[in-house]
Amino acid sequence: MTTPRGADDEAVVHEQASCLRATMLAAGIDRGRLWLYYFSIGGEVSEFELDAYLHHSLALPRLQRDLLAQAANEILVDLAPPRAPYAADLTDGPTTPAGTVPADHGSAPVQDCDEMDRNDPRI
Repeated sequence: MTTPRGADDEAVVHEQASCLRATMLAAGIDRGRLWLYYFSIGGEVSEFELDAYLHHSLALPRLQRDLLAQAANEILVDLAPPRAPYAADLTDGPTTPAGTVPADHGSAPVQDCDEMDRNDPRI
């Protein structure tokens, strides 16, 4: 028997759900937040169906699983702290030691780190 194009076997569905659940646990993303974000980007399953999927009681179509992964990944971007800048990020050109590869200069805007420090009692 052949599988319809775009359909995945049970092992793929199970693995994708397990990985999504692990991501949620590691990042502290609760089901409600994931579902709301997922729904806002075009997801079609209910929060109840999402819960069943995460607990391997319901197999979702590939598109819905991928929208859930996209939602989780976009939430992760929002949760990520600002990165620490290299000297080259703060100057006109690369200032890396000889023989090293310069950092990606366009990946994040430079923030006013001093302003952030003054307002944070942990630093």
